[in-house]
This record gives sequence, C-alpha cells and structure tokens, in this order.
Amino acid sequence: MGTMINTYLKDFISGYSIEVIPKTVAKTESFGDILPKSTRVYLAHLQDADITEMVPAAKRLNDEGFTVMPHIPARVIKNKAMLGDWLSMYQNEAGVDEALLIAGGSPKPIGDYDSSIKLIESGLFDLAGFKRLHIAGHPEGNKDIDPDGEIKNVSEALSWKQEFSKRTDAEMAIATQFCFDANVVKKWMDDIKDDGIDIPIHIGIAGPAKLQTLLKFSIQCGIGSSMKVLTRRAKDITKLLLPYEPTQVLKELAEYKAKDPKFNIEQVHFFPFGGVKQTSDWVREILND
Repeated sequence: MGTMINTYLKDFISGYSIEVIPKTVAKTESFGDILPKSTRVYLAHLQDADITEMVPAAKRLNDEGFTVMPHIPARVIKNKAMLGDWLSMYQNEAGVDEALLIAGGSPKPIGDYDSSIKLIESGLFDLAGFKRLHIAGHPEGNKDIDPDGEIKNVSEALSWKQEFSKRTDAEMAIATQFCFDANVVKKWMDDIKDDGIDIPIHIGIAGPAKLQTLLKFSIQCGIGSSMKVLTRRAKDITKLLLPYEPTQVLKELAEYKAKDPKFNIEQVHFFPFGGVKQTSDWVREILND
C-alpha cells in the first residue's frame, strides 16, 4: 500500500464507530481495554431484546466513557406512551441523548409505528432534546421497503428525512447497511446527491471475520450485488480459510474522499462480525502502521 494511500486510509477510519449487542456488553470485562475512549457505540436492539437489558447495557457503556447510540426499532413499540418511557429510561438511567431510528426486523408492527418516519413524527425525540438522530441508509436497496427490488420507497423516505433534518435541532447522519463494493457505494451516493440528499453518511463496513460468517450475515441482511466480493473469494482455495479484511473497500472509499472533499462520508461504522476486539485490533494496526 502506497504511503499516500495509507495516509488516506488512516484519516478515513480514524474516529470510527462500532456496533454491539447487549450480550456482548455483558460478556466484555472492559471496553476501555478494547476501544478508544469516546468511540460512538451503537447498541443493537435485536428482535427478542427487552428494554430492561438494553438500558443497563447503555448505562455500562456510558459509564465507561463511550458515546452510546441505541437502536430504536419502530415495529416493536406499541404506542407513544411506550416510546416516551423508553426515551425517558435511556436519558435518565443511562445518560443517552442519541439514537438510531429504524423500522426494525419484525415483519409486522405490534402497534402504532411501522417506520422510522412514524417515530420522527411522534415529536418525542425533539421534545426530549435528543442531540443526535441517525437514520438508516441502504446502498443496495431494501427489499423490506421495496419488495420489487426498486428504490422508489427508500428514496421517498430519505427525501422526507432530508426535509426533517432542516427542521430539527438534532444533528443527523445516515448510517448505512454494510457493503463490500466501493463502486456500489459511490453510485448510491451520487444518486442520493442528485435527489438533493446532503445528510452526512456514516458508511457501514463489515469488520474482519471468517468468510463463512460474513456470507451467513450477508444473506440474512439481504446484501445485494456487492456480496460477489465474498463469493469470488470463496472460489479461491488459497483465500477460503483466511479471514476477510475490509482493506480494499476502505482504501478505495478513502481515495474517493481524498480526491473529492464533497464526497459525503463523514465516518466509518463497523459491524464487528468477527468480534469487537478483532475489529478494533485490526483498525489499531492500520493506524499505528
């Protein structure tokens, strides 16, 4: 890797965020030994998770000096009162003032909310004074929202959120699904830019992991054509047993950003499928190279 490209890459991944689940928080003795202080840690709310395990996990991370951003999945929230209770618990018990608003993995809503737009329309996040709200982005579309494989509904939702970003006092960003192909990311970014979307992007990247693990999660999450990066690798017997590392996709995105200051990726967000420590160690190795 050339010296200049290496510098681009270091600048690009510095200040990254990372995603964890409550179970990982419970099993980890000290995140301070693994992650840089003040790292933004997204706390994923899995389909069977309960708020009574989410809030203590958020508190633990906050107490260790991290910026905590819990997922708020619309489809598992019954009504406005329940949403208000959640926000109050996160704020008062865990010191949280940021959230990632998503529809959630449930196929059908259990109550009044079926999308992140409905969560925003509740007005409760602004009322509670949340300082930062992130929304989901899908470089390869989202068949949960656009079953026909097109991007019409996703695009309309993003345009609505762009308008909301002008009205809210909260800082906003688009946190994307993970993707393996820089060209796919770049095309998506060009497309949404043409649609007038200028909310900063926090690009989702799969951290180092076994190829089989990534293939499993990619299928579960509906990753599209960029998964060819993995399937091509799986056909190469010399690479089959080696862990995947996201060096190439990050290097290409870092070069794009270095050459075009308007390239709207603000931060890298890691999905640590191979483990939080494995991802943080890998990043540290690059930054210290």
